[in-house]
Amino acid sequence: MVAFGKRLKERQIQEWQRYYIDYKLMKKKVKQYAQQNEVAAQDRHNNLKEFSRMLDYQIEKVVLFLLEQQGLLATKIAKLGEQHAEILKQRNISQISELRDAYRAVGQDLLKLLVFVELNAIGLRKILKKFDKRFGYKFTDYYVTSRANHPYSQLQQVFKHVGIGAVVGALSRNIAELQENTGSYLSIYDHPSMPLQDPVIDSIKAAVDRLTHSTNFLHFLGQHALIMHEEIPTQDDDLDDDQSYHFISLLLNLANTFLYMVNTYIIVPTADNYSMSLGAAATVCGVVIGAMAVAQVFSSVYFSAWSNKSYFRPLVFSSIVLFLGNTLYALAYDLDSIAVLLIGRLLCGFGSARAVNRRYISDCVPLKTRMQASAGFVSASALGMACGPALAGLLQTDFQIYKITFNANTLPGWVMALAWLIYLVWLWISFKEPARKTDNNHVEQGTDAGPVENDALEKGLVQPLLLSSDTKQHDEDDSQDCDASEEASEASPKAATSMGSAYKLLTPSIKVQLLIYFMLKYAMEILLSESSVITSYYFSWSTSSVAIFLACLGLTVLPINIIVGSYISNLFEDRQILLASEIMVCFGILLSFHVIGAYSVPQYVCSALITFVSAEVLEGVNLSLLSRVMSSRLARGTYNGGLLSTEAGTLARVVADGTITLAGYLGQSRLLNVTLLPSLFICITSIIATFCTYNTLY
Repeated sequence: MVAFGKRLKERQIQEWQRYYIDYKLMKKKVKQYAQQNEVAAQDRHNNLKEFSRMLDYQIEKVVLFLLEQQGLLATKIAKLGEQHAEILKQRNISQISELRDAYRAVGQDLLKLLVFVELNAIGLRKILKKFDKRFGYKFTDYYVTSRANHPYSQLQQVFKHVGIGAVVGALSRNIAELQENTGSYLSIYDHPSMPLQDPVIDSIKAAVDRLTHSTNFLHFLGQHALIMHEEIPTQDDDLDDDQSYHFISLLLNLANTFLYMVNTYIIVPTADNYSMSLGAAATVCGVVIGAMAVAQVFSSVYFSAWSNKSYFRPLVFSSIVLFLGNTLYALAYDLDSIAVLLIGRLLCGFGSARAVNRRYISDCVPLKTRMQASAGFVSASALGMACGPALAGLLQTDFQIYKITFNANTLPGWVMALAWLIYLVWLWISFKEPARKTDNNHVEQGTDAGPVENDALEKGLVQPLLLSSDTKQHDEDDSQDCDASEEASEASPKAATSMGSAYKLLTPSIKVQLLIYFMLKYAMEILLSESSVITSYYFSWSTSSVAIFLACLGLTVLPINIIVGSYISNLFEDRQILLASEIMVCFGILLSFHVIGAYSVPQYVCSALITFVSAEVLEGVNLSLLSRVMSSRLARGTYNGGLLSTEAGTLARVVADGTITLAGYLGQSRLLNVTLLPSLFICITSIIATFCTYNTLY
């Protein structure tokens, strides 16, 4: 893995070199402060002030150059504008073509300026994290509070620039007017959905979106998957990916994801009745549902490690185990054994291959389509979550074949066993094992979708736009100027080798993000797993009614992500949406409590909808922020950041399902309030923690 400082320098425009932030100087300064602090802790405050002034100078240098270049671009566009009206009147095709080419040349200059700002923004984020890592994680909070929130903030100019948007608008409008058939007087302002029709404008828009973290539906949805992307991709990324990409294999991974989510939720409407038919209490459904999550805590780790060597074999193993697990789940009724029922669900959890599904997308899907594949992964999960309960609602029949019972309780197991058997045959016939990459960087990549430190280049600079004219000379300069030991350390940061070592790499910001993830998964699991028991007790709902209710909740996932990803996330910062979503989850939980009077269907449905939708929004923005604050050492290896977040979510489900069963001993009349109390406590705790780390989420 090439050191960040070296990659940064490789992509610099030679004549602009003195205007980039001096990342190497600031990195050495941090190292110097660390050595001083070991001797004299009283210098800590002075170091903060001195480093702040150094950062102020570096940012001012970037911003002033940015403004100067914006002025030059504006001047060029203004001069071209003087010719624009006259040429359109004359309708001279050759002159229109020349003018269009002139505008495109300005667009190329603007694109280079955008990547200049983008690289500086990445460098600033990295150096802030590096300082925090050495000195107790307080500097970013101080610096962002004092600088970013100031009315004359130059830091905001780097991340939230407005002038460039005006230049992009001017270029877009003028190039659009010079397209053929201009007699229709179409305008980008009157028809915002009209395609821009020019590659340079599309490239500029993509660069602006990366820099400002603007999102669309696919991008926002893909964030839920936590698929890893290189911080600054290399030239060969797409070529390497194309060699191992096989669409049918990707489709098989998505089908595995869909079937697994169907398998998880197909038993929710009937788990309480099944438990009672075997002589257990209705609230034992919590253990029945949660057994799958208990096993998944362990399966995530071994599948994560296994996918380092193969994708095909773990998928085959997963399918066989899930076939056996569902068969035992269905047979438990005729065997009259709650133990067989639980063993069946445990086997289903041991067959969870979501780590393999994510890893395949991360390693084998080309960079240009990886975000669409990530969105497909999340969509498959959401559809499976909706289809599971809906399918359970349709399986309302009762008959026997050779003393084997097929009814509402057992049919989910038999249907899923058949589905996994068919999937296994399809997998065996169609899956193509990709060639393993020999590059060390790829071999060590995270298996469960470890996020990277910064997703500003998530879609990648496929063609390095800032390569200098003599890269070899830059490499030689770097090797002479840089501190060799420090450069080596940064060039190949060691991936965590155990869950304990991975935990030691977590900063307070990451811990808060994982706490939020735990909270939202806990709240959602309480809502979904106890829905059958609660609605049966208070409203006497049938299994079909519960199934329809849960399916409707699941169907809200994609529309909500469309709204948030395409609109809300572009109007507000992620951290603002994060905090607002947490508060809405808290409100939904409070609304769910049964305090006085009769518990009504509208109260339950409204509170469930608010909680579920808010938690779904919260998941997207939380994982987006998590990818920015995550250490690069957690971006690769078996014990990566994606695995940590998966374990946090799975553990939340285990604890939630266990809470339901334990609360059941107090009686069904108290079940609702007793299970909501921990949700409320964890939610309030996460809100307080978010306030404490708010300015580090930048």
